[in-house]
Amino acid sequence: MKRNIVMALVGFAFLGTSYLLSPERTSAEVNVHVGIGLPLPIVLIPAAPAVVCIPDTPVYYAPDVGIDIFFYSGHWYRPYRGYWYRATYYNGPWAYLPPQRVPAVLVHLPANNYNVPPGHQRIPYGQLKKHWKRWDKGQQSKH
Repeated sequence: MKRNIVMALVGFAFLGTSYLLSPERTSAEVNVHVGIGLPLPIVLIPAAPAVVCIPDTPVYYAPDVGIDIFFYSGHWYRPYRGYWYRATYYNGPWAYLPPQRVPAVLVHLPANNYNVPPGHQRIPYGQLKKHWKRWDKGQQSKH
């Protein structure tokens, strides 16, 4: 009886080790960590930020937050030291975004997108949340 239990434990240990060291598993784990070199500093945004539309783009910028944060097509984006991060909510949680998944419109934003002209209308977060899909469609029809 003891011998059967010991053999079963050895068998489970072998199968577990084989699973953990299988090529599919190890390569997936490596891919998850490649390119994530910098931890994103935590920034708490105390209230939903107002945004401004960056001219000639479907991208919105939150100028009063103190960090670069953009809203585009239902997600929030944040560049940091050459990397991009994405979140569903303006306060995160933020997830690393591989370069090939960063929307081209964000990579090619005009250089002066941070300069908000005096009197430029700030869009309250509640309005952005309600209307961004309709506004996106309007922007797409212009291009």
